[in-house]
Amino acid sequence: MHSNTERKTPSILLVGLNHRTTPIAVRELLSFDVCALPMVAGDLFTLGVQQGVLQEVVVVSTCNRLEVYAVSAAPAQAIALIQAQLARQRQMAPDKLAAFLYVKSDIAAIDHLLRVASGLDSLILGEAQILGQVGHALAAAHSSGASGPLLTQLFNRALHCGKRARAETPIGSYTTSISHAAVRHAESVLGDLSRCSALVIGAGEMAELAASALRQHRIASIVCINRTLARAEQLAMKVGGRAVAWARLHEALTAVDLVISATAAPHIVLSVEEVKQALTARAGRPLLLFDIALPRDIEPDVDTLPDVLRCDIDHLRSSVDANLARRESAIPLVEAIIAQETAAMCAWLGGREVLPTVLELRRHAENIARQEVDRTLQRLRHQTPDDDRIGQEVERLAERLVAKLLHEPTVRLKAQAANGNGAHYAQALTDLFALSPTTGDAQSTVADLVVDGALASRYMNGLGAHD
Repeated sequence: MHSNTERKTPSILLVGLNHRTTPIAVRELLSFDVCALPMVAGDLFTLGVQQGVLQEVVVVSTCNRLEVYAVSAAPAQAIALIQAQLARQRQMAPDKLAAFLYVKSDIAAIDHLLRVASGLDSLILGEAQILGQVGHALAAAHSSGASGPLLTQLFNRALHCGKRARAETPIGSYTTSISHAAVRHAESVLGDLSRCSALVIGAGEMAELAASALRQHRIASIVCINRTLARAEQLAMKVGGRAVAWARLHEALTAVDLVISATAAPHIVLSVEEVKQALTARAGRPLLLFDIALPRDIEPDVDTLPDVLRCDIDHLRSSVDANLARRESAIPLVEAIIAQETAAMCAWLGGREVLPTVLELRRHAENIARQEVDRTLQRLRHQTPDDDRIGQEVERLAERLVAKLLHEPTVRLKAQAANGNGAHYAQALTDLFALSPTTGDAQSTVADLVVDGALASRYMNGLGAHD
């Protein structure tokens, strides 16, 4: 005997693209900054609710990925809506965008987000910035009202997983960036960088990474120079430095302690002669040069000049490669953490699925207990009408009996839910105890179950029904 009322369990969906599936030109087109994320998530959520296909939305956007996480009881329609809305927002043909997208659901989507937060899916293995970006995505969805209990739990689980990965394994240790390796090497040569000044030549991605690394290591001052002054000024604003015109290159070389050159020029930008002239004005002060451009920016013959130490990509590569190998060795450890956290998330989802049945079983048992308590108290009061303590003790006895009798079934039902058998066992309980059929979809939250709020909270936190 089964109830005709079936509760649809919503799916957790992922529709996304990243550096593995999509060229940079398309990723740039589909990139949203932090300020725009609440609006993007909110608009998609509102449209999805209007069409009855979305219950929750969180959007993760970085320079290397755009991923929309959603909860829906109509997965096919939800996926089509997300694809169409992304294409519409960036005025792209839907079929052109679809060629770059990957779609995952439920466990695959959960596992993917945990891998992202742990740094396993990043362009630079183990990079830490993505953890903050995952947190920003959840905060943006909260601010627009687009997130809900499932994605909030999932994203908090992902943040916890990412923190564990970096605390318990070396996945985030050891620099794997040439720019950061240059700054680390500069620190090993010059000592405390807070007493030093640096010149960054160039204004592209490598130059920005280098300037950011210098700032992280508390360099005293950063001078930015580029053949296009406006771009140098933009970089200087980002890193708290100052920009100078290209014509003042000699002046800058004379004043600073180290130089990091990272232009995209196809030719030498810093010659032996220019460095030699600067050395004359430096009066014997050594100059540390890092050439992290490809092709190289600094003429290799500067190595012949006194008081000059030059390092290029080849000098730094061995350090970076060794560090990357150390991070790669941590991958199995991180994957073990991801497996644990994925299992915990699935157990939470399974427990949530059968929670209404647990609460209905509790209500059923308490109603029976209350009837028996009332019958017993009526008899006892005829014998000892003035003793209220007896009534209180009988009521407490009934509560304890209900809790103890339902504890083991509750724990076992929750375990079966974690194994994917929750719906079957919940239906069996409903039939065996003639419980009222559960109505509504699985988006009903614990907060909706006001009558049993305390029990629901204890149950979802793993304590079952046992007091």
